[in-house]
Amino acid sequence: MLDIYKSIEKKVSSERVVHELIQVEEIQDDTWIHLHAPTEEEIELICNKLDVPQEFLRYPLDDEERPRVDIDEDNGDMLIILDIPCNIHDDQPNLYWTVPLGIIITKRHIITVSLREVPILDVFIHNQAKDFQVNYRNRFAIQILLHAAKDYLRFLRFIDKAIEASGRQLARSTTNRELYRLMELSKSLVYFSTSLKSNEAVLERLMRGNALRQYAEDEELLDDAIIEFKQAKEMADIYTSVVNTTMDAYASIINNNMNEVMKIMAAATIALSVPTIISSFFGQNCPMPWDAEFASHPIPFIILVLAGAVSIACAVWVLRKHRML
Repeated sequence: MLDIYKSIEKKVSSERVVHELIQVEEIQDDTWIHLHAPTEEEIELICNKLDVPQEFLRYPLDDEERPRVDIDEDNGDMLIILDIPCNIHDDQPNLYWTVPLGIIITKRHIITVSLREVPILDVFIHNQAKDFQVNYRNRFAIQILLHAAKDYLRFLRFIDKAIEASGRQLARSTTNRELYRLMELSKSLVYFSTSLKSNEAVLERLMRGNALRQYAEDEELLDDAIIEFKQAKEMADIYTSVVNTTMDAYASIINNNMNEVMKIMAAATIALSVPTIISSFFGQNCPMPWDAEFASHPIPFIILVLAGAVSIACAVWVLRKHRML
């Protein structure tokens, strides 16, 4: 899918003018071109019309592509690839993923390329970003980086709440469902930690090098993005340790709960087997209350019942003395 956007001036008052993003039909100068799961025809169109290296458009479409910065020496176009957090598994709400997002900065355009929908771009599409103009391409790229870092923090807060909820459930659970849920969260944190480390390296290179020309405000934005990414990485590392510790602790708790259940069942089986042994001595020679001869010979039945009750009481006393009940 190919979408083209352009910033226009919108007069709010006599002294204030803001910029609003609108969608246009044709590629113009100072436009933002967003490619989401592009077709071969759309890739060919952008390559031919804007003279963008085709590999710059194809790299972000690979799920395994790692974050990096690449510059085309022929025309000076720059490609920034970073990993963006998302939840792409509707049947697994606790499993979060990262997908590559490519940002291509040319002399007159900015191009974003992704294989899947990237929610952070909706902030710009719906005019919810502060001080956003498409023609300030470098600043726009840094703003995307900043919003990506904030998105990581938002997902990490979701993961933190999910960990707490799973911990409360595990405290009274003897099943593995909550452990599987924690395992999914642990997997998500591994993806996040790896991607955040790579993204941080990309931002450090942008800060050190001269590839991305920056003004004073842009440097402040980039500093903010680096700080946010470092904070997200620290949070991901902390939550990873918490999840691993919680899984180990509650795996032991579940085993202990199961052992308690099995111990009670074993003790109950032992207690109930004692009267069975006693009653077996009587066999079929002991008249039951529904037999005709019971009225004249009730003593054996009474002895059987009393012996069974006494044996159960003794077995329970012995088991409780040995802390099996």
